[in-house]
Amino acid sequence: MSKPTRTSRSWLDRQERDPYVQMARRDGWRSRAVYKLEQIDAKERLLRPDMVCVDVGSAPGSWSQYVTRKLKGRARIVAIDILPMDSLPDVEFIQGDFQDDAVFEQLLQAIGDEGADLVMSDIAPNSTGTRVVDQPRSMYLVELALDLAKRVLKPGGSFICKVFQGEGIDDFVIETRRYFKRVKVMKPKASRAGSREVYLVARNIQL
Repeated sequence: MSKPTRTSRSWLDRQERDPYVQMARRDGWRSRAVYKLEQIDAKERLLRPDMVCVDVGSAPGSWSQYVTRKLKGRARIVAIDILPMDSLPDVEFIQGDFQDDAVFEQLLQAIGDEGADLVMSDIAPNSTGTRVVDQPRSMYLVELALDLAKRVLKPGGSFICKVFQGEGIDDFVIETRRYFKRVKVMKPKASRAGSREVYLVARNIQL
């Protein structure tokens, strides 16, 4: 077995010291990312009973977990990821790539004819540590998530996604404003101060 590198050791040390990691363990959440959604929802009030929610790039599942717990099971949640995800109450999980026609059809059937009220995405590419490589990859993923949102949201629906500050983000915000009545960019307190991640919140899609 290879020895852990200095970088991996520092990441593990940071994780152990992170108050949100400690809170997630204490409160039974699957990851610290849950607090980002909780803080966004506290300001935007995106969640309501009996909504249909699509969680894109859902694994390990903390965002779906938050929705079902917050709404006490009164929501239809469809989670999708190419990675496996342990089951959650009231969450239908589809493992696959939604760019695949068969997988997308399965997603549409799970959502139902009326469409989704909310599409949310905390997806990010595996980091190489090189911005000129990582930034285009991250922008590609958020563009895919936006395309999915445009295809499955019902009129008036909302979209949340993680996006990294850098080349392409301004154009992405402009593009999103073509379809949604209100678009804002937020940085929840649970996002690490040194991280370039922010969250785009788009309300009231105009189809």
